[in-house]
Amino acid sequence: MRKRLMVGTLVLAGAALTACGGGGYYTSVRYGPPAPRYGVVGYAPGPGYVWTDGYWDWRANNWYWVGGRWQRQPRARAVWVSPSWRQNGARWRFNRGYWR
Repeated sequence: MRKRLMVGTLVLAGAALTACGGGGYYTSVRYGPPAPRYGVVGYAPGPGYVWTDGYWDWRANNWYWVGGRWQRQPRARAVWVSPSWRQNGARWRFNRGYWR
C-alpha cells in the first residue's frame, strides 16, 4: 500500500510539473526552425481567453507547425509566456510556453 501511494504521488507530481512548463524538459536540435507562419487570429470566444501564438516543434526528426489557439487563463492576471527557440552554441534549444 505504501509503495502504491508513493508511485501515485510521483506520477501526479510529474504531471503537475509538465503542465506548468517545469520539469527541465527541453528539445535541442542542430539547426533552427523555419520562419513562423502568420494568419488571422479573429475574436476571442469569450472573456478570459488569451491567444497563444503558434510555433515550430521538432517531432520525429522534422519540423512540425503547431497552430496558435485561444486558451482560457488558468487564474486571474495570468500571463502567457510564448514558446521560443534560442541558439545555444552550435545547437538550438526549445523552451516550451507556460503560464506565469
